[in-house]
Amino acid sequence: MSREPIRRLNAADTDFEDRLGDLLAWESVADEAVEGAVAEILEAVRTRGDAAVIDYTNRFDRRQLQAGVDFQVSAEAMQAALQRISAAERGALETAADRVRAYHERQLQESWQYTEADGTVLGQKITPMERVGIYVPGGKASYPSSVLMNALPAKVAGVDSVIMVVPAPDGQLSDLVLAAAAIAGVDRVFSIGGAQAVAALAYGTETVPRVDKIVGPGNIFVASAKRAVFGRVAIDMIAGPSEILVICDGKTDPDWIAMDLLSQAEHDEQAQSILLSPDRGFLDAVQESLQKLVAELPRRDIAAASLAGRGALIEVESIGQAIEVSNRVAPEHLEVSVEDPERYLSQIRHAGAIFLGRHTAEALGDYCAGPNHVLPTSGTARFSSPLGVYDFQKRSSIIHCSPEGADQLGRVAGALARGEGLEAHARSAEYRVRK
Repeated sequence: MSREPIRRLNAADTDFEDRLGDLLAWESVADEAVEGAVAEILEAVRTRGDAAVIDYTNRFDRRQLQAGVDFQVSAEAMQAALQRISAAERGALETAADRVRAYHERQLQESWQYTEADGTVLGQKITPMERVGIYVPGGKASYPSSVLMNALPAKVAGVDSVIMVVPAPDGQLSDLVLAAAAIAGVDRVFSIGGAQAVAALAYGTETVPRVDKIVGPGNIFVASAKRAVFGRVAIDMIAGPSEILVICDGKTDPDWIAMDLLSQAEHDEQAQSILLSPDRGFLDAVQESLQKLVAELPRRDIAAASLAGRGALIEVESIGQAIEVSNRVAPEHLEVSVEDPERYLSQIRHAGAIFLGRHTAEALGDYCAGPNHVLPTSGTARFSSPLGVYDFQKRSSIIHCSPEGADQLGRVAGALARGEGLEAHARSAEYRVRK
């Protein structure tokens, strides 16, 4: 790493807001060349179905699929993968799944209704989606945690069928990913990826059923495809690079905080790691820890590039000011590594996930704490929430008017409808009015 591996900012500087804005700036997934290629793939899959999926899969993933060959992964293959992984890996997956399932079961929404004095019934019917698709990265990447975090909330919600797509470059599939699919109860798995897999889920093919919603992370082609099919199907979000913001009072081991920052920096060069502290000496210590610890990481080059390009150590006046800056950033992951962190919780307004206390590493949330690790990025925590059971449930309004209710509401609706110049609306409502 260079002598200055991560920028230093001070919230007291007159140009701090401008420098913070520059630090947070990130171009979203919008590339004309990519979008043009994705549009071509989507149209080909929409019109040619499996044939187009096979052509693109063979081209991009170096496969040799033939027309008519089934690219679905059998239930037997998933169970075989579950048997091949080590006992420690299986135990970790099952423990994580149990915790994720238990947390999300508390999110279940139930239908409700109430009866007014005149007998009119109003309410809301909660219904799970019929079929959802989850995209899981493949190839060099092996993300069984993504399987659990995307599939389990859908299963808890009561979705009829969870369809998983995962690319298999050179025909290689991760046993851990397939084992996670078996543990999470994924109904069908297809060994395809990229924009062609998103298209197959959105439009349906001879082999892949059309879904109601597509969730899960992917590269720029996957993200662009999800953006393009939104409206035909629902999607979870267009995710940006991973982010962590740590607020620390200077009393946590600097190596702990440095490694927390590195845990995001190692994702990719665009990931963002920010530390806020009122203790300048602590910021110095963390900077030294970063220099020392990054050299020990297998992905040291990626982490170093992330810290140098988008990381920052920021001196603030107080923990209160740190929270103000954090709310401005609206980070994906927020660690509050201070004494009595609960006292600050009410002041935190914008964050995807909040990790309280010195012993709560963000990495625990990535894998096994229980809450979902699919979180809003790039400041979208101002208006977005983590993936949850509620993302796989629909709400239908219930209105059942009694004769008395129809009489009263018909008069109100008639007056409002005529005010809008909609005579048929007015008459429709007033036909139920007692003369």
